[in-house]
Amino acid sequence: MREKTIETKLTVAVKKAGGIAVKFVSPSFDGMPDRLILLPDGVIAFVELKAPGKRPRPLQEARHRLLRSLGFRVYVIDSIEQIGWMLLELQTT
Repeated sequence: MREKTIETKLTVAVKKAGGIAVKFVSPSFDGMPDRLILLPDGVIAFVELKAPGKRPRPLQEARHRLLRSLGFRVYVIDSIEQIGWMLLELQTT
């Protein structure tokens, strides 16, 4: 399965949950996650999408640590099955 396929499933699932999954591009700050998840009630998270079995690059991992240290949730998703789990976690906590 390709990363793009997972990304498409993510955007559809987030929309069904009443939110948006914005493509996040930061030209002056490399390594940021691929998508910004915005859900009802002010729920915000970042998602790094990867092909199955692939891991984030070291710079991406550093950005994830930075975002987490600021109190944001950051998910690395490499399978469609992880999408439902992530949304459930975001909606119940």
